[in-house]
Order: sequence, then C-alpha cells, then structure tokens
Amino acid sequence: MEGVLVTGTAQAGLEGECVRCLEPISDTMEAWFQELFVYDDQDNHADYGEDDDVRRLEGDLLDLEPLLRDSVVLALPFQPLCQDDCPGLCIECGARLADDPDHSHEAAIDPRWAGLQQLTQDAAHDPKNDTD
Repeated sequence: MEGVLVTGTAQAGLEGECVRCLEPISDTMEAWFQELFVYDDQDNHADYGEDDDVRRLEGDLLDLEPLLRDSVVLALPFQPLCQDDCPGLCIECGARLADDPDHSHEAAIDPRWAGLQQLTQDAAHDPKNDTD
C-alpha cells in the first residue's frame, strides 16, 4: 500500500584486468536487487519525510538506473582474477608466472658481500694473475 516493490536481477558484461598478472578479463555477472519505491503523496511524506534513502515514484514512473547501477557496482569483485589460482608476475623481472611455472633467478647476493664479489671479478680479469 505504501508503494511499488521492485525485485529483479541485472546482468552486466565486465571488462578489466587481473590484479595479479594484468591479463585482460572479459566476463559477465549477475546482480540481485530489491527496492521499495514509495508513492509521492502527503501520507508518505509524513512517514518518510525528506529521507534521501527512500526512492520515490515520479507519477506513474520509477527510475531504475540508480538502483541498477548501485546493485551492479556492489556485486563487482573487489580484486578480479583471471583464474582463482593465478600466480601473478615475477617480482624481479615481471614475467608472467602462469606462462612459465618453472621461472627462477639466480640466488640474490647479499649486498654486504657485493664488494667481495667485485674483488673476485677484478682478480679474475687482472693480467698479472695469468700464469700462462
């Protein structure tokens, strides 16, 4: 008696990229909604006042766009993934780990020992050390 109860589902196409590997994602989603649109008469103004959360009928028409937009946005995945077990990108070189699961790098050198490594490289290239 207060208004019109609108219940339904909305389907939307999604375009974006995976948050782990940045691959394009194309999918569809379905959002469910239910909202009461109250009649715009004096009795309902006393009950609901000028509350912004109340949706009102405009004559015999109701505007579904804000309702659909809100329900679809709330149903969007917070962090979309191309697959549930997406391994992401290599933190060192940026290679996509799903394409190369055996991807690896040499062991990182402790920066405290980097000076010693430079000394050994210099000694290896020093012509004085050649015994030929």
